[in-house]
Amino acid sequence: MSSILDQLAFSAAITGPICLMLVLGVVFKRINLINENFIDVASKVVFKVTLPTLLFLSIVQSNHDFSQSSSLVIFAVAANFVFFLLSTFSTNKIFKNNADSGVIIQGGFRSNTGIIGLAYVANAYGSNGVALAALYVACTTMLYNVQAVISLTPKGAQSTTEAAKVMLRSIRKNPLIIAIVAGFVFYGLSIPIPHMVSDAGHYFANMTLPLALLCTGGSLDLKAMSSNKGPTWFSSMTKLVFSPLLITAAGILCGFKGLELGIIFLMSASPTAASSYVMARSMGGNAALAANIIAITTVFSLLTCTIGIFTLSSLQLF
Repeated sequence: MSSILDQLAFSAAITGPICLMLVLGVVFKRINLINENFIDVASKVVFKVTLPTLLFLSIVQSNHDFSQSSSLVIFAVAANFVFFLLSTFSTNKIFKNNADSGVIIQGGFRSNTGIIGLAYVANAYGSNGVALAALYVACTTMLYNVQAVISLTPKGAQSTTEAAKVMLRSIRKNPLIIAIVAGFVFYGLSIPIPHMVSDAGHYFANMTLPLALLCTGGSLDLKAMSSNKGPTWFSSMTKLVFSPLLITAAGILCGFKGLELGIIFLMSASPTAASSYVMARSMGGNAALAANIIAITTVFSLLTCTIGIFTLSSLQLF
């Protein structure tokens, strides 16, 4: 009994602080301590400054041997691409000729690895885990952008050309990808970072997860969860149940364990990325449905992730 309670406490210790920060974001928005303008500005600061700084410093100052992690990168790309194909096939099978099928597909595969996923990893494994998770974030961010454009693009050659431009632009100008690439360049060439710059960078980095989680909580529209029930819950189940279940099972079969398996699970168990709303809106998709999926998965991922951590730790795999 005590071991079960210990594992439950361990699971809650990872997801609990994230849950609390999301709840505080909701409460602060309700009492007008933060508003839409704050959320919009703070989200831009996180995406363009503090999160790239966190990823960059985590890589540069890591003790991990990244040369031994090529198998994790290959697995991340292969597993997420195969899951994208599976979710596309199942969605098109169930929602035949549905104009919103692209939004449903995107909601099912696009994980919030950059904020919620990293927060899970940071709580479970600390800064060394975040450094390795940055590899996962880098390869899946590029992959998710490509897959999102494919799923959201209407039929037709002209729209496909425009979609390709959107895809390339979103990858080339993504601050997270730029920071991760720069981090590996500095790490590989052993370029020193001045203490003054490093210390200032850590001030930014330490702001990232609290500020990002407050904004995520403040942007949740809990009333909107009741609309588009069928597509919303199908996409949410795909993201919260089938994605972590299938991808983690594949990771176990491929021999991953410990930190690497933990990252695979936590990244695949994270909710749908907030950027899926931006992408759906910019490409003419059902933005309201995308927002509903983000809200549902963000709330319920705390439960499914806790159950997953408890199960994996009970099996001594986490």
